[in-house]
Amino acid sequence: MQTRECIVEVPHLVLASASPRRSALLSQIGLTFKIHPSAIVEPSPTVHTNKPVSEVTQALALLKATSVTQYYDHGLIIGADTLVSLDGELLGKPIDDADALVMLSRLSGACHEVVTGVALIDAATGRECIWSETTQVYFRKLQHPEITTYIASGEPSDKAGAYGIQGRGAAFVRRIEGCYFNVVGLPLASLVEHLSDFQSKED
Repeated sequence: MQTRECIVEVPHLVLASASPRRSALLSQIGLTFKIHPSAIVEPSPTVHTNKPVSEVTQALALLKATSVTQYYDHGLIIGADTLVSLDGELLGKPIDDADALVMLSRLSGACHEVVTGVALIDAATGRECIWSETTQVYFRKLQHPEITTYIASGEPSDKAGAYGIQGRGAAFVRRIEGCYFNVVGLPLASLVEHLSDFQSKED
């Protein structure tokens, strides 16, 4: 089996997330990391109604990373949070199938934003790097039967906006503007840039 090598080496990398999608993305680019899920319970997006989505995702990403950093005296901790914004309203993970139906019906035929906030913390020094990335996603017009069939698949249940672009939900997406991987859960290009910056300043 061929082993992937990443263009940047990061010893003692810790992912503060149980998301299989984020784990897969890090593995895809050859990073070696430990998974230590954050115990932070994400608040309902309605709590942050009056805040910019970029600010909300960055704050949640930092909260997740900070909650895990306390268990380590060295290493680089990654926290991340992804939200969907439709006409300024934040959409998180659906609470049930009925909620998923409402979300997907609203996204049908419209353009929405997917924003991922990322936080890096050096456990040894406390140094932080926090940023967010936005991708515009355009949905085609969806028919009610295909929405209900998709919901029945179970795929929407743990995803912001009730769809997964890397799965069956790809059939709903007409086009995107921005980073595809950001929609999946981590903006890989900017992540590697910031990881490289951390490493260069440590050398």
